Amino acid sequence: MNENRSIHLVLAALVLGAGIAAGCALLGNAVTNFKAMDRYVTVKGFCEREYPADLAIWPISFRSTADDLRELQAKLESSSKTIMAFLEEKGLGDAEITPSAPLISENMYPQHNPGMPRPPRYTGQGIITVRSKDIRLVKKTMTQSGELVSRGVMMVRNYEFQPRFMYTGLETIKPEMIAEATRDARRAARQFAEDSGSSVGNIRRARQGMFSISNRDQYTPEIKRVRVVNTVEYFLKD
Repeated sequence: MNENRSIHLVLAALVLGAGIAAGCALLGNAVTNFKAMDRYVTVKGFCEREYPADLAIWPISFRSTADDLRELQAKLESSSKTIMAFLEEKGLGDAEITPSAPLISENMYPQHNPGMPRPPRYTGQGIITVRSKDIRLVKKTMTQSGELVSRGVMMVRNYEFQPRFMYTGLETIKPEMIAEATRDARRAARQFAEDSGSSVGNIRRARQGMFSISNRDQYTPEIKRVRVVNTVEYFLKD
């Protein structure tokens, strides 16, 4: 009876020992695989291109003054017609031209010097906005807009009414630029891997950056610089 119990205990110990050994082997493999999967590198892929603007928005602002509202309205309408005729002469008659309602303000001078002429009571400001895809023609006409002054138009020039040049084809070029940025990221990862004695594996994670559109410089706003930066993580292999 005691002999059988001893045999059973020995067998149980052998089975337990074999189970522990197998478990340790599996755990060792899992830890090895975990460490291998944990080796990765983070790189950034860059793509930048230049494209000509394909839409010009040119706000033409002007103003008039008068002591009577009817007179002011007549002056504003005269200036507006002069500007429209000017644009027609320069070839922009087919452009999208939008006149805005004028802004009227009353000038108050409570401490007016009696020895000086009193300024006009009312000031009116109007805006005519030109939208055109003919960038070259818009730029040329802008350089000739000084002619409006000699025709009696009081031009208003400030930062608020600066012309804008835009690029509207971003959706068309997005896929190609993203692909190029991803290739650039892989080149950077491959270089890092070679320097560290490894090789590049699959993508672990990828984050696409935002596209940005800016002017080439302050002197050529009609040339746009389009840029995207992708962040990619690659697994490394021995």
